[in-house]
Amino acid sequence: MMRQPLPKFISCLLLTILMAGCAFLHLKEEEAFTQQSVVLVGSVSSTLSPQEMPVVVVAYSKNGDAITIDHYTTLHEQGPYELLVTIGAHNIVAFGDLNRNLVYDRGEPAGQLINAEQGAVPAGGVVGNLDIVMTEHDGNEIDFPVGSRLPPKEYDSFHSTAPGAIANIDDPLFSAEYGKKGFWAPMEFFREIGGNVYFLEKYDPAKIPILFVHGASGSPRDWRTFFESIDRSRYQPWFFYYPSGSSIDSMAYLLLWKMQNLQTKYKFDELYITAHSMGGLVVRSFIVNYGRYFPTLSTFISISTPWGGEELAELGVKYSPAVIPAWHDMQPHSPFINSLFMKSMPESIDHYLFFGHKGNRNILRPNNDKAVTLTSQLDYRSQKDAKMIYGFNEDHVGILSSPLVLSQYNAILANIDRRSNDADKKSGNRLQVDYSFDFPEDSPRPRLYLLLQPTDSKGAETLVHLGPDDSGKVHGPFLPGKYNVTLLAPAFSPQPSSIPIRIDDDQLANVTFELEPVGYIRGYVIKSEPGIQTGTDWKPDPDVPIESITLKGNGILRTVRILPGEEGSYDEYFAEHYLTGTDFTSGGAFFFFGLPAGEYELSITAKGYQPYSQVCIVR
Repeated sequence: MMRQPLPKFISCLLLTILMAGCAFLHLKEEEAFTQQSVVLVGSVSSTLSPQEMPVVVVAYSKNGDAITIDHYTTLHEQGPYELLVTIGAHNIVAFGDLNRNLVYDRGEPAGQLINAEQGAVPAGGVVGNLDIVMTEHDGNEIDFPVGSRLPPKEYDSFHSTAPGAIANIDDPLFSAEYGKKGFWAPMEFFREIGGNVYFLEKYDPAKIPILFVHGASGSPRDWRTFFESIDRSRYQPWFFYYPSGSSIDSMAYLLLWKMQNLQTKYKFDELYITAHSMGGLVVRSFIVNYGRYFPTLSTFISISTPWGGEELAELGVKYSPAVIPAWHDMQPHSPFINSLFMKSMPESIDHYLFFGHKGNRNILRPNNDKAVTLTSQLDYRSQKDAKMIYGFNEDHVGILSSPLVLSQYNAILANIDRRSNDADKKSGNRLQVDYSFDFPEDSPRPRLYLLLQPTDSKGAETLVHLGPDDSGKVHGPFLPGKYNVTLLAPAFSPQPSSIPIRIDDDQLANVTFELEPVGYIRGYVIKSEPGIQTGTDWKPDPDVPIESITLKGNGILRTVRILPGEEGSYDEYFAEHYLTGTDFTSGGAFFFFGLPAGEYELSITAKGYQPYSQVCIVR
């Protein structure tokens, strides 16, 4: 199809294209790769080695005895990983690289998954729960050959992608050059250095984390003036560094994955987030979709964010020879922009909106801060959720180093501290959770969620992430009141299913569960032409008019009940159905519980779509 001729009024966009001609050629290659790639995520643990052992995780394929490395990542300690690969079956190996030589040496602990990716997963989707347990052996039990050497990367080949990696802000990794690479070549950026939340120092439970999120073409270095101005005895700066040219929605999901693992590990009591420009869109997507998982998040400060989208992004999608994925989301009235305001910000989170107006105005571009228009920064939908709005005579870049902005920022932090101190006098109280697994010691442990459901008007429903080794630890504080407490764990059933408790001031409550393994199938439904696709760990599409979802096999024939609801509404049903083992579907997601091991045929019908079927294996 021929593109329309370029109108004269987008000369600024033309200049960008001319300056970045090679980048556009590279971007076309990335577009092709994106159309056939998925992300594999999981966690690495070990039965033998210390937590801080360096780890290498490799996705590879085999043709006879020949090994092809599809992607690898390095971790400074055991924990979560992400791999970007083409659609298809891959083997995954994780080994403790004790001498950091990027070689799987004999005697190093290792674990593996063979043909890890199964099922129909759409391009750009995520395959989750690919957890690996490393054990000690001589290498003969591992399919990955001893002595296999990994190719070096352009940047430091042992750069850690595990959340909480300690970084030096002056490292070349955080240069403007790498920030631009994350925008113009997001897939290459991700395969080389990933996306991560970095610390400047070891975690300190006495300090409140402030997560800083940069904008398009940015990096953590953009926040230097901010993290140098805050009280470092009171706060610890964290930085989300991500390929900013990727789809914004997917980066919000990546942020969820990183913060979920950090919360599980450190159990921080408070969290603030500050974002600049497009980073504000990433954070709002994170909050409205996943904020319920982070009850400790109380404050969000956005700076110069294009809440109403960007018209130049719309022109780029329409006329440029190759399209940066984030441009699709940045278009005014795009499905992504509209989705940000379909849900309100949680009442528990205070949003402070900063905007700048030191820019220029001409017949082609309304009032702006030299990058984002005032109309977009002050989109009425974002103003509705804002606790306070502050305007500054600063441009889009200068606002991050303005003394007046920093003064107002620190005044907000000081006010939050005063309110928190008052609230602490009324807060209480804590809960000790003990649990054990009826499961082999060398098998991966599931992600656990502690759910407190109030049974009186005093408490508040709360969801807390737990790690597999958090048994016996104390959590809280929680609001005093009566609750039903349970543990949610994929593929496990808590015994008992729930425990009634009372949480009082200055008292420690206690609950104990045993987790028993039980087979289940979960999935989601999305639109696909001409039929339907399913997957395991991505967003469902509530607009697909599902008629029936049927599971058949092992003497079982079940058709799930269709529940009313919009996207994400299955959350309100999940705990009840999970605890009673009742199959259900809602909002595009579906769950079958209590399944014996074996092979099943999954069949889905939806009005206006071709039927879909897939073989599923329960282990």
